[in-house]
Amino acid sequence: MAQSTDSRSLLDTTQLRTDVPMRLAVVYTEWNEQIVVALLDGCTAVCDELQAVITHKLAVPGSFELPFACNQLWRQTEGQPGAPEAIIAFGAVIRGGTPHFDYVCQAVTQGVTALNTVLPVPVIFGVLTLDNEAQAWERLGGTHAHKGREAAITALKMIRFSRELKIEN
Repeated sequence: MAQSTDSRSLLDTTQLRTDVPMRLAVVYTEWNEQIVVALLDGCTAVCDELQAVITHKLAVPGSFELPFACNQLWRQTEGQPGAPEAIIAFGAVIRGGTPHFDYVCQAVTQGVTALNTVLPVPVIFGVLTLDNEAQAWERLGGTHAHKGREAAITALKMIRFSRELKIEN
């Protein structure tokens, strides 16, 4: 299984410090709260380290609601000073004994993908799709690094990417 540590550049934050703080928003689920709080903690730590600003932290009931909430967050903040330059969607879906897991994972994945084609800011997929809870902790500081930190780094790199495109135009 590939790990984030297999690609050192993925976790490189050396070019993410800027004079103008980067702004991101987080939409997260209430479902699987302990796991999601750990994702948020990792994200917040990266933002603190790099002086990035989390403009909004908004909770929704579950992962299925994440695409709607990310879209509404953008629509409500678009054009305002301090609007987020990226949005992270955090959640955790754990496989149960019914096909519900497959439907929720497919819906949230397709929803976030669709947002990335229509919104002018990137929406980062920070939803853990897991067979069991132990896999979550492997991805929150265990053998698979910390997915909350990785999502924040990804968001900041995409903000840098967007800013660079604006400068070049």
